[in-house]
Amino acid sequence: MGGFLLIFLVLFPMAGAVAGYLTGRRSKSARDWLVLAVTVIELLGTLLLLYFPGASLRLDGVCGLGLTFQADGFRLMMSLLTAAVWMMTTLPSRSYFAHRRNRNRYDLFLLLALGSTMGIFLSGDLYTTFIFFEMMSFASYVWVVQEETPEAINASRSYLTIGVLGGLVTLMGVFLLYHLAGTLQLDALREACASVEDRRLLYAAGGCILFGFAAKAGMFPLHFWMPRSYTAAPAPATAILSAVLSKAGIFGVLVVSCGVFYRDADWGMLILILGVVTMLLGAVLGLFSINLKRTLACSSMSQIGFILVGVGMQGLLGAHNQLAVYGTVLHMVNHSLIKLILFIIAGVVFTKAGSLDLNEIRGWGRGKPLLAFGFLMAAVGVGGIPLWSGYISKTLLHESIVEYIEVLAANGGAGWMRAVEWLFLIAGGMTLAYMAKLFVAVFVEKKPGSKEEKSSYMDRPTAAVLVVSGLALLVFGLFAHNTMDKIADASRSFLGGEALEHAVQYFSWTNLQGALISLAIGAALYFVVVRLLLMKKDEQGVRVYVDRWPSWADLEKLVYRPLLQGLAFVGAFCSRVVASLADWIIALVNRLFYKKAPQTVTPKTDEQFGAYSDQPLHRGIVGETLAYELLLYGAGVVATLLYLLLQ
Repeated sequence: MGGFLLIFLVLFPMAGAVAGYLTGRRSKSARDWLVLAVTVIELLGTLLLLYFPGASLRLDGVCGLGLTFQADGFRLMMSLLTAAVWMMTTLPSRSYFAHRRNRNRYDLFLLLALGSTMGIFLSGDLYTTFIFFEMMSFASYVWVVQEETPEAINASRSYLTIGVLGGLVTLMGVFLLYHLAGTLQLDALREACASVEDRRLLYAAGGCILFGFAAKAGMFPLHFWMPRSYTAAPAPATAILSAVLSKAGIFGVLVVSCGVFYRDADWGMLILILGVVTMLLGAVLGLFSINLKRTLACSSMSQIGFILVGVGMQGLLGAHNQLAVYGTVLHMVNHSLIKLILFIIAGVVFTKAGSLDLNEIRGWGRGKPLLAFGFLMAAVGVGGIPLWSGYISKTLLHESIVEYIEVLAANGGAGWMRAVEWLFLIAGGMTLAYMAKLFVAVFVEKKPGSKEEKSSYMDRPTAAVLVVSGLALLVFGLFAHNTMDKIADASRSFLGGEALEHAVQYFSWTNLQGALISLAIGAALYFVVVRLLLMKKDEQGVRVYVDRWPSWADLEKLVYRPLLQGLAFVGAFCSRVVASLADWIIALVNRLFYKKAPQTVTPKTDEQFGAYSDQPLHRGIVGETLAYELLLYGAGVVATLLYLLLQ
């Protein structure tokens, strides 16, 4: 029965997607209720997993394709979180899409992505993880392009590009890892990889796998798609992208870090460095942004960096990684709940105000206490203020850094790690600064000439989601030992962590000091940087927010697009040369054995060599066959995957 429930949780939303799409062609209201019913049933089904013994929660050889599903503490927790977030984002979707088109398409891919994401978190091996990860990427791509604006189309190209490249590189890593370890079972990777002698090849395999998963998580330097895509997607979709889909990327990072490179200090150092850069860069971008959703998107990137710091500390601390393990798991949970609240509020603001620019929506939240309550709960939570759950997870991450500093100090040097600690605290201060900027702009300041709206601005389902999620952050923070500690303890085995030797005194003076330092840094940054440097007086003498981030400082435009265009040119040139060999051989034979040379085909005026030459070339066979060759290449990749799975 447990095995059937696993496959049900993956396939049921996909079947519901088709049923919802067909229903929506006849009745929009019936479709909305059907989609909500599917997410509710999915949540209830996931809760049923709690009543089955662990041994029965595994299913091998699904559909004869070699797929494996398994639910243990961590995977079960992530599945519950996924089902809950999906259901809670579906509730406010009806009001958000009330006056928008293509809702039928959105719901179709919403449920397809739900089934795919459940397949990731319930996967028992990397084959299964990879297949559903790719399905999730392509299903969620439709969310980014949903609005069909020029900005959405450009963002979707970046999203799809990083998804395709990440998938291909990850697939290479999966093949190499299987060759080295002889297995892709998640539970067996740790032992199998420990016996691999060629560590260089193992690092190559791990790096390839990391590429695809880290790209979806938004880790530097593969983060460039995140602010643009999160801003372009509808708010309910952005809530899922930030709260859940980024965690699917973290899931893959954990598989590599805690399975393939278990307690590997060198790998831990790599993840720590990338995590610190991601954490700081996201916070800086959030501080400069003057768009509500873009600021929240940059914040998501920064908080992913905090989580990656925890992953890196697990490798560095080795057998003493308990604090890092607990902090990693709990910050994943906290970030999901926090971004669920914040992006739903962004959706409410955009629906009613019609803008996300801070200067346009300034003071819009005045006189809206319920909306302000939800935003404040999430803001202080992500800022790590004591009594809220974000403080708990950030304290654990900070203490893991302090613990490693003590280890290094005992061996004669800890200077570089003290720098990491201060960067951690500064990033926390920047988080408080940009969240204060958003709260003051939307809920405190008053836009000249504007009037407070007295009409209804939020329906009851949306209000219920905000209240329940906001209170959960407070309850988890106040009763951390009875809530958050138990969640982390149930999840630690997947990450290879041991139980805490003693309960952490979260509100001791030693632990409070870190939060107070970040609070002081945040206050200084807000009053000095935000109020003085990032604001100016307009022509009417009113202080407005200005975007002072240099336009040229865009990694995608500066590096990635030129690089990909260069690769595309080289690839197109080589493809044309190879594909034209037959034409050249035939022309050569004709000239050698026939007196009259064949006529060449004169190209039309618009048939140039792509965009790279002004000289017309022979038509050859490239013009007619390039797209077909690419199609055959894709078919060949699919056939290869099917063959490997069947084997």
